[in-house]
Amino acid sequence: MKKWTSFILILIIALNLAGCSNRNVNRNLQNKPDITGTVLKVQDNSILLEINKEGYPDGTRCKVSLNEKNRDNYAEVSVGDEVVVYYDGKIAESDPLQINTVYGITLKNSVD
Repeated sequence: MKKWTSFILILIIALNLAGCSNRNVNRNLQNKPDITGTVLKVQDNSILLEINKEGYPDGTRCKVSLNEKNRDNYAEVSVGDEVVVYYDGKIAESDPLQINTVYGITLKNSVD
């Protein structure tokens, strides 16, 4: 009986810790600048987006770096997915635009 009680207690603690972790990530991301776009290309260290945000002309593309240390904040993305990228607010004005400091990427709408 003691084994089952210990197992259940450990399981409850582990689930609570996992739940707290997700809330902290979401709270940290919600105060960051973000941009929404459709994934056009997925590479090892970056994704290419077509930006879907007011203030950007149709067809504007942005290369988003995936070289961040905290990969826990990144959703797995595929071509055609609509994603939200949370970043430091700086976009390099190149062709395509570039975001180099990324805090997280979440799925808005999945192609699947």
